[in-house]
Amino acid sequence: MTSSTKGTSSSNDRNGWIWGFTPRAESWNGRLAMLGFASALLIEVLSGQGVLHFWNLL
Repeated sequence: MTSSTKGTSSSNDRNGWIWGFTPRAESWNGRLAMLGFASALLIEVLSGQGVLHFWNLL
């Protein structure tokens, strides 16, 4: 295996973590946003109050 073949196999990893403005950053941003939204929704459903009231911020 040559060094160019090794480089392309790791660059095709869509779930890899690379710092900076890359196309992968949009995927990670979307995943983390969905996780945050689902967490906020779950807190509201289980506690019966909003997220800010749950954390005593209001």
